[in-house]
Amino acid sequence: MGSVDDDSSLVEQGLLQDEESRRYTGDGSVDFKGRRVLKENTGNWRACPFILGKHFFSHLFSYALHNLFCSLHIYGMCTLTLSASVPALKPAECVGSICPSATPAQYAVFFFGLYMIALGTGGIKPCVSSFGADQFDDTDSQERIKKGSFFNWFYFSINIGALVSSSLIVWIQENRGWGLGFGIPALFMGLAIGSFFIGTPLYRFQKPGGSPITRMCQVVVASFQKRNLAVPEDSSLLYETPEKTSAIEGSRKLGHSDELRCLDRAAVVSEAESKTGNYSNPWRLCTVTQVEELKILIRMFPVWATGIIFAAVYAQMSTLFVEQGTMMDTTIGSFSIPPASLSTFDVISVIFWVPVYDRVIVPIARKFTGKERGFTELQRMGIGLFISILCMSAAAVVEIVRLQLAKELDLVDKPVAVPLSIFWQIPQYFLLGAAEVFTFVGQLEFFYDQSPDAMRSLCSALSLLTTSLGNYLSSFILTVVTYLTTQGGKPGWIPNNLNEGHLDNFFWLLAGLSLLNMLVYIVAAKRYKQKKAT
Repeated sequence: MGSVDDDSSLVEQGLLQDEESRRYTGDGSVDFKGRRVLKENTGNWRACPFILGKHFFSHLFSYALHNLFCSLHIYGMCTLTLSASVPALKPAECVGSICPSATPAQYAVFFFGLYMIALGTGGIKPCVSSFGADQFDDTDSQERIKKGSFFNWFYFSINIGALVSSSLIVWIQENRGWGLGFGIPALFMGLAIGSFFIGTPLYRFQKPGGSPITRMCQVVVASFQKRNLAVPEDSSLLYETPEKTSAIEGSRKLGHSDELRCLDRAAVVSEAESKTGNYSNPWRLCTVTQVEELKILIRMFPVWATGIIFAAVYAQMSTLFVEQGTMMDTTIGSFSIPPASLSTFDVISVIFWVPVYDRVIVPIARKFTGKERGFTELQRMGIGLFISILCMSAAAVVEIVRLQLAKELDLVDKPVAVPLSIFWQIPQYFLLGAAEVFTFVGQLEFFYDQSPDAMRSLCSALSLLTTSLGNYLSSFILTVVTYLTTQGGKPGWIPNNLNEGHLDNFFWLLAGLSLLNMLVYIVAAKRYKQKKAT
């Protein structure tokens, strides 16, 4: 009887311990004092308003300029506000048509403010989405679903900020002065940072794991030094810490994968190391988890690279879409619409599609796929790439109609607008917004979920890097097309007078490149292997 009672007692004790452990997060997150956190008191949606609010107000400013480190950002904003407000820091007023140039000191203050903002933004953007997603426990199925919604509403808050910025703030800058136009966002940014820190007791933090660049270099160096050693067939013979937790602070252990076995040499225990029992030099011996971190980054590369073409398509919204709009009828009665303002429809499209995707599409898709988030991150990005092809095709069709009308009205040789309403551009902007919701938000999810725990901010930065590279690629394609199509004295596809050009061909070219890019993406997505975290 005694043994039965003892067994019952042990079972009850185990159940109590299990119930107690469920009250805490299982992903290793801690509070701001480094203590293990209770689910009911921290993180989840209760912490997100402070994070989303801060990001909303930061975009009031960045989008007004067109596009942690928070202190650098606010310092830069205040500096720029002063440069537009203090008489000694701004150029003298224009006298008639004569406008005095700024002094070297005034230029210095102005560009100092801009570079401070750029540096602050570069530090904030890769971290804020990761930090927001860290508020949801990966080991809790309910919180994993909420994490998928977080990325949607995170992008939603960005575009709400962009909408207010591109309308109200820009109007204030143009009609009430640049000082006030910069000062208002600076004030709200200060308030947002203050509220962000007020939420500190509610946040869940992941312990910093050190420099991921250093760890990747250690794997490369160690595998090169052991290039003559054979990799054992049994992966359990590779070096890994015996503890349940990883040797990398704030990171779970990663399971071994079979590809890129040349890197596994970094985790092979040499005979000398086995004899001495010295496994402490990471430049000679790395853990399996450390090796897998580099493998994951390499596996991500093809998926990441396909995002560059999409970003090049997205860049047309602020370049050739605007050029196309200038050659269309921009009037409504006595009111003239600035062609660049149509980008607002892209923002409106995002604001429309985010709740539709989160509240309508995901629940329906979940019934068919059985997946928590309706689609996988890779499926979501693929849908966005397909929509981008439709976007470029819509832009090309509008241009064909515009050029045909210019020909019928004998306006080919005249650099004047064609009587075709600029509102015919709305479908291409609307499609681009839908593509954003699928691809850009899908990228945020993918690079967060698939990155090693201690490399999430780095991988989020890589997803943002596609935007800048896409802009460079767009400029490169435009330069090459202009060079090739202007040979022999021809006006080319994109001359100053678009009526005698063929902008439609350029849009078809981007649609074709997007199609090829999608095919490459499909191959890369099929070959991609998900990470295996313990």
